[in-house]
Amino acid sequence: MAKVIDFQTDPSSYRHWSVACDGPIATLTMDVDEDGGLFDGYQLKLNSYDLGVDIELNDIVQRMRFEHPEVKVVVMQSGKDKVFCAGANIRMLGGSAHSHKVNFCKFTNETRNAYEAAEEESGQKYVAAIKGACAGGGYELALACNHLMLVDDATSSVSLPEVPLLAVLPGTGGLTRVTDKRMVRRDLADVFCATEEGVKGKRAVEWRLVDEVVPNSRFDEIVAERAAEFAAASDKATGEGITLGPLSRSIAEDGSVTYSTVEVAVDRAARTAVITLNGPEEDAPADIDALHAQGDQAYMLRLAREFEDAILHLRLNEMECGLWTLRTQGDPALLAAHEALLRDNADHWLANEIRHYWKRVLKRLDVTSRSLVTLVEHGSCFAGVLAELIWAADRSYMMEDEFDGDNRPIATITLTPDNFGTYPMGNGLTRLHTRFLATPEAVDAMQEQIGDAMEAEEAEEHGLVTMIMDDIDWDDEIRIILEERASFSPDAMTGMEANLRFAGPETMETRIFGRLTAWQNWIFNRPNAVGENGALQRYGSGIRGEYNMERV
Repeated sequence: MAKVIDFQTDPSSYRHWSVACDGPIATLTMDVDEDGGLFDGYQLKLNSYDLGVDIELNDIVQRMRFEHPEVKVVVMQSGKDKVFCAGANIRMLGGSAHSHKVNFCKFTNETRNAYEAAEEESGQKYVAAIKGACAGGGYELALACNHLMLVDDATSSVSLPEVPLLAVLPGTGGLTRVTDKRMVRRDLADVFCATEEGVKGKRAVEWRLVDEVVPNSRFDEIVAERAAEFAAASDKATGEGITLGPLSRSIAEDGSVTYSTVEVAVDRAARTAVITLNGPEEDAPADIDALHAQGDQAYMLRLAREFEDAILHLRLNEMECGLWTLRTQGDPALLAAHEALLRDNADHWLANEIRHYWKRVLKRLDVTSRSLVTLVEHGSCFAGVLAELIWAADRSYMMEDEFDGDNRPIATITLTPDNFGTYPMGNGLTRLHTRFLATPEAVDAMQEQIGDAMEAEEAEEHGLVTMIMDDIDWDDEIRIILEERASFSPDAMTGMEANLRFAGPETMETRIFGRLTAWQNWIFNRPNAVGENGALQRYGSGIRGEYNMERV
């Protein structure tokens, strides 16, 4: 049985990172354990990383928001001499299956996006304190920070050497951030990305690759000064943090997973998974203080954590399950009340964090390379944030009228104010606006339906579902639809879905997850990179890769 990759961790288990908090400033030190790779066959030298290193970083970024709301500035630094980070481990990439490489890049991209957005969403500014070589994925690690400081000495530089050295692309948004975020001039960016040794000192500032260079003799002092300045200028809402404890989760032999609020039924023979999200069983807390007292057991936070873990688990551990069916069950009015408590207290740090967390979880779903079908059944709980699952899906089907022998409440969809801006996609639009790109006025008109429990006919009239069916057609039609979808080529489905899901504006996020992921996916299959004589296989041997020189 293949090793199960676990995305749950905690500070007591970290092997590669350490965190020190001092009031409003936290120091995050990367000191990768060479022998701590997720798999055998490679050493994580020079602060290079694999998925295990990034699982820890993802956990840190999450805990920084929930457990340390007092922190306003996070300084990211290296715990090793003469190297900040050498990027993704080349031996790991060279020996990994294609599917692992692509999923690894996707997860690292999501982690970079999470701390990059922390300043805007949570008031936590990440500062990269770069001493030594900062290469490839290491520079991408720094690029996602909000302020980059480079020591001015003979050995410290930033570089993206993937193209000349490895015949692949910087896989974690490097090209996109250089042009879109750092706004580096195109010709200079071209020189930079084709130069193995990178750029040092004042030229790195002149080319906009970093924000400032600092003399080696005063580097630590000036980094501390800058962090203090940023913290003093922050108006971040703070409070007493909560502890994120371990999730309640059990994994069965057949791959099915059970959480306290989420159930995942895996059918490996059919290559499908059914994900059921359960609505709340109790009333919403009386006020924000009562919510805070619940800590990580607050329903909306617990559901988000469990759903996210299910998404990540299925992505990496059940890769042949190409079709996910999304279901809910519960009382939609009760769910809407829990969501309303967060909305009414959006200026409270914890409510703000839970709302932004849901935004990130739904974005994980958007960029997951699985076919998504949502079933709006009787007894379901599609209101507010869970209604987003309908429009995140490639298709959705809704039960119409009563079903013989089914005494569950009639299927409904309930819009809340949060469906109109709280959970935008990577393109910057809501899922409703993305769905109705040609008729944005239809979305504006839907706000009149906020709070109404719309049954099938009304939901179809508004275009909220793909199709409605009565009890005569439901079982057979849904079976045929799911069997057909699961039979299509996974490659064609991934390409089609990724193109159709992100209508509208192109943003840095859509470029990273659309353009970059698609090209890297292709390059990772090419012999120039991964063939027996390709650059990834020959890296470190002193022999350059042999390339098929056709341009295609």
